[in-house]
This record gives sequence, C-alpha cells and structure tokens, in this order.
Amino acid sequence: MSTATIIDGRKFSATLRGRIAEEVTRLKNDHDLTPGLAVVLVGEDPASQVYVRSKGKQTLEAGMNSYEHKMPAETTQEELLAKVEELNNDPAVHGILVQLPVPDHIDDHAIINAIDPNKDVDGFHVINSGRLATGARGASAPMIPCTPLGSIMLLKDHLGDLSSKTAVVVGRSNIVGKPMAQLLLQESCTVTIAHSRTKDLPDVVRQADIVVAAVGRPEMVKGDWVKPGATVIDVGINRIEVDGKNKLVGDVATAEAMEHAGAITPVPGGVGPMTIACLLANTLTAASRQNGLEEPNLL
Repeated sequence: MSTATIIDGRKFSATLRGRIAEEVTRLKNDHDLTPGLAVVLVGEDPASQVYVRSKGKQTLEAGMNSYEHKMPAETTQEELLAKVEELNNDPAVHGILVQLPVPDHIDDHAIINAIDPNKDVDGFHVINSGRLATGARGASAPMIPCTPLGSIMLLKDHLGDLSSKTAVVVGRSNIVGKPMAQLLLQESCTVTIAHSRTKDLPDVVRQADIVVAAVGRPEMVKGDWVKPGATVIDVGINRIEVDGKNKLVGDVATAEAMEHAGAITPVPGGVGPMTIACLLANTLTAASRQNGLEEPNLL
C-alpha cells in the first residue's frame, strides 16, 4: 500500500511564479525596472526548442522581458562568443542562458564561462560554482543552479529545518549533484555524494533521511534502497518505452519507493516545474543586484 506524501512541484512552482510576478510589478512601479532574460538557442534540437518556448512564455507571464536569439547549427564558437559578449554589455539584459546542449563543434565550457557571472542565471559559471562552494554571501553571493535551487526549496517547504539530517545525493554532475550537495551542506546536513561506482550503493542510500537522485538512469534507485520515512527528491527525467508507448520516468522506481518513503517528488510534476520557476527567480535576483536593490526573499 502506498504511504508516501507526494511533493507537488507544480503547485509550489505556481505559487513561486506568482510571488515573482508580484516582485516584478513592484520593481516596475518603484524603480522603473523590468528584468530581462535572454535565451540563446543554437541549432534545431527539438527538445531544446520546446524548453526555450516554455521559458519565453513563462518569462513574459511573470511580467519580464524575454529576448530569444536563435542561431543556426553552423554557428561558429567565435560567433556564439560574440553574441554572449553583446548580451553581457546590454543593460536591458539581466540574465543570460545559452540552451544546452550546443552543437559538438562548440566548447560549452568556454561559452558558459564567457557569460558575465552576475548574469549567469543558470549558475554554471566557474565563479558561481566557487562562490557556492565557499558559501559566499552579500555582494559576492552566487547565482545558484536552478534545479538544485528548486529541489532545496521543495525540501525546506516540506521538512522545514534540514539541520542534522543525513542526505545522500546520487549523481556528481556539475549541473545538479555537486551544487545540490553544497546547498545541503549549507543547511547543516551531513552529506554523501554517491554515484555509479560507489561501493554498496543501496546500503549507502539506506542511511539517508534525504535522498536526491540525479544520476540520469531510469528507475535506478529501487524502493528497498529507501530508508523508511525518508524524503526522496527525484531529479531524473528519462523517456522509456512501455508497451510500445513513450513514458517519462525518474531515476527512482516511484511505485516501489512509495512503499518506503515518507515523501517523494513525482515524475513528471515534481522537480521539473521548479527549474523554470527558479530561472525566473534568478533573473529577478540578478536584476536587483545589478541595480543595487535589495534582493527579494522568495522562500
């Protein structure tokens, strides 16, 4: 019998986007400032096109300016770097996102690190990574990657104080795993980063009060890996075929895990909706910082 509480990312993200829209209205009324997000898409990747359309739509719905720059797949690295530099120097643009993946002939690390760190709303720049790792505050506070930021918001909303919790992050990517671990450390959790080569991985996961699965393997984390009552954040989005039809599943075997977990995010409808909402939150934060204004508290 299923016992786990479902952590509704759609509901939380809708509330967050509402707060962001209120803050955008306040910025416009009090400071004549409209946050602007520029998204650069290189090539014709279908999934990326869907993501970019969704980001543009939600940016406009929040009252922000949306600037989309679509470039052909043949775009050279030098041309893309020039576009990034143009946006770095545009005062109407407060946040810059280059949609990944970029074509193979372009070095994505070079592109990411060419973005002004203060406009890096994806939070992937090496300076933002360093700021996050060192716990920088105030004027040098990092832009936090959107998926980990959304995940920590969901955890704090559900659990409240996270201090003294034992957390296991399955996955060590720069996009999710590593920054997620840093955020959990900042909340005074005891954190283990596990991965595909971790010895006795099921036993490691069973120690956790909080499990964050971000390894990119369909239903890798089985139900009996989950400690009774643990909170499970499933970051994975994997497309598999079931009975000849495509189905989206996470990195956790959800039906099994619900027999053990105290709470779990569904796929879809869990972490996914939070990612774009946190992109908007980062753009709002960036606009405030760049204009010397107090950052809104959206938590």
